Amino acid sequence: MLRSLPMGERIEVTDTNGCRWTGTVIPPHELSGDRVLSLKLASGYNVGIRIGSQVEYRRLAPSPTRRVEAQEGLPPSATTVPDDGRTVDLLTTGGTIASRVDYETGGVRPVSDEKEILEFYPELKESGGVRVVPVLDRLSENIAPSDWLLLADKVVASFARGASGVVIAHGTDTLGFTAAGLSFLLADLPGPVVLVGAQRSPDRPSSDGPSNIAAAVAVARDRRLGEVVVVMHETVSDGRFSVHRGCWVRKMHASRRDAFESLNGPPLGTVEGTSVHLLPDVRPPARGPPRVDGPIDERAGLLWFYPGLSPQKAAQFVDGLRGVVLAGTGLGHVSSVHTDWIRAATKQGVVVAMTTQCLSGTVDPYVYATGRDLLRSGVLYLDDLLPETAYAKMAWALGRARAPEEVRRLLSEDRAGEFHHRRRPEATA
Repeated sequence: MLRSLPMGERIEVTDTNGCRWTGTVIPPHELSGDRVLSLKLASGYNVGIRIGSQVEYRRLAPSPTRRVEAQEGLPPSATTVPDDGRTVDLLTTGGTIASRVDYETGGVRPVSDEKEILEFYPELKESGGVRVVPVLDRLSENIAPSDWLLLADKVVASFARGASGVVIAHGTDTLGFTAAGLSFLLADLPGPVVLVGAQRSPDRPSSDGPSNIAAAVAVARDRRLGEVVVVMHETVSDGRFSVHRGCWVRKMHASRRDAFESLNGPPLGTVEGTSVHLLPDVRPPARGPPRVDGPIDERAGLLWFYPGLSPQKAAQFVDGLRGVVLAGTGLGHVSSVHTDWIRAATKQGVVVAMTTQCLSGTVDPYVYATGRDLLRSGVLYLDDLLPETAYAKMAWALGRARAPEEVRRLLSEDRAGEFHHRRRPEATA
């Protein structure tokens, strides 16, 4: 029976106990074979039904969408016909959102085959025009800064082929780094670029991937937005999702659905069902055409200060780099024993920038003597940038400029709305 049911078809099944199930057929795992029928229910949960001679099923109404050939220049894609002219490209990179359980190892493995992705996410065929464009096939810990440049090129190509918005399915562990990198690399965006991930693979019960992708596609269709954002669950329930600016967001929990938060400010908006609510200060679409404002230089580093970090180890880490971001304590401090190597590095043309390890707030070199010493040593203080955002911006700025002073100028300018504009404390007195 299983072989007669194409993946993605909605059916109603009555099992041997008389229980009735309605859902969408999804791929079985390797160990179940033809013995277990896997269905994705409307709740988002998956269920496995043992197939026997007493099991009955009937096909439900097919999806109203139909398939067309991919546009010239795109890889083969199960593109659906848009009824409103707002086609969205879904770029896949691997990660949990495009993975499945490997029952031999107990872990998950990426899936890159477009057909398999559409089988896991049949809702895509019902949401309007969506083109699936496989780009990478790796978990997010294996994504490198050079991949940000590749993704930026693919985003520009998608807009050039008529997409009104782009969704990038990405692993959650380094999603914040990629979102920040793309925020600096992409310029003159005529529509949204939406990064989305999942905490649970699509073949696991209660996967958050389908609801996350549905929310991301809704944002990608919004004509008010022209910047890089991240869309993920706002709560552990499926009803509400947050829209985070790509350079403000951090993963805050290892496994919860609502793992991502905007820091130092509220999210840009929310998604409830198909309704997208945005704050007035979102960055609007540009006239275009979009472009990649690269290249990037991977001779950038991110050094996390900790008690006991020796100046020798720090200096070794910086050797060979053109720029380094320090994630300092509190208002932006490191131990005074590091002053000498920092002064020597800046004199040799290495750009040294300071951020804070704290989850909120901004660096300030004028409160304590340590900050003043670091400032005199040539450290550039980057206000309230997250360390990962500052690192991505450093790689971008180093790619754009050779002279250290020009790199410092680029780091200090607001490029993608990364700096939160607020009054200084003394101005509120």
